[in-house]
Amino acid sequence: MKSYPSDIAFTPAVKAIQQEKGSRAAYAKVESGRGWNTKVTPELEAFLGTLDMFYLGTANAQGQPYIQYRGGAPGFLKVLNEHQLGFADFRGNRQYITLGNLSENPQAFLFLMDYAHQRRIKIWGEARVVEGDGELIQRLQSDDYSGQVERAILFEVKAWDVNCPQHIHRRFRQTEIAPVIEGLQKRIQELETQLASIQQSTEPG
Repeated sequence: MKSYPSDIAFTPAVKAIQQEKGSRAAYAKVESGRGWNTKVTPELEAFLGTLDMFYLGTANAQGQPYIQYRGGAPGFLKVLNEHQLGFADFRGNRQYITLGNLSENPQAFLFLMDYAHQRRIKIWGEARVVEGDGELIQRLQSDDYSGQVERAILFEVKAWDVNCPQHIHRRFRQTEIAPVIEGLQKRIQELETQLASIQQSTEPG
């Protein structure tokens, strides 16, 4: 049976349900055409360069899943080569669930969201923790982010795909809306000053 990159997600059970629900033919056409990507493209690298957050999925040896939010400076999820991503692991609440999961199950998943532009990308692969590599940490850390780096996490890309934008509610970063609010507040102040001046000039002398 021919193997496709999307088989990492489209297991026989998934394909059986796709067949039952009527979507298998469409996905089979995608598989035999362009298919899913298996390496980092310039388009994916540009997308990563704008992100200041993502969701990392792992599972323990029993298959219990766990999703963790990761945040940092824009572009903190970095491209190391066409098959590998990496990011600095900042000090958190010290539960170490992700680290524990990766110690016994390297399979991992990245869910990348750009809420402002209603874009999302899904990446399947394997992740590993790297401790004590100062050179790697130096390569991954951002000078404009104050989080304390404890280690590095490397992610080997197996397959990725762009997801459809429907049902994504638009949300904006504080850094994006702050200039807009500042402009509005400045305009309100100007109008209030003008109004006060007009009221003063029309008051009976």
